[in-house]
Amino acid sequence: MAMEISGPVPLLVVFDMPASLRFYRDVLGFELIQTSGEPGDDVFWCLLGLRGMELMLNAAHEPGARPPHPDPARVASHADTALYFACRDLDALHAHLRAHGVDARPPEMTGYGFRALTVKDPDGYQATFHWPASQEQYDAWVERYGMPPGPVPA
Repeated sequence: MAMEISGPVPLLVVFDMPASLRFYRDVLGFELIQTSGEPGDDVFWCLLGLRGMELMLNAAHEPGARPPHPDPARVASHADTALYFACRDLDALHAHLRAHGVDARPPEMTGYGFRALTVKDPDGYQATFHWPASQEQYDAWVERYGMPPGPVPA
């Protein structure tokens, strides 16, 4: 019997919830769907959504118990975690990120045939935004993800 599974919904453990909300909600445009109940941005847990995607953030420390600085070893381990997002207009995204103070280099070609732009979130997690650079790669996406067929959208 085939199982019907949806998702995934990543859960990221973050040091400074307000800083993470500023990045994911205020810069990238995610909507705050649900929180652990505390008022304001300094919540312990939240669920964010954007165009059918969901992402959970969980504070690394209980409310009121956050130390003044994150543990460097913990932050270093975040380099092993990457979120990939599809984004057609990487040049506009680059300009948007820079306008919001995010350290972002211009999009580059990858070894797998996509243009990509990679940034780090406030906790050092990698966020990569990419889009097929060739008709062949786009056609593979059309088949794999049920995207509309046609020429590679710019």
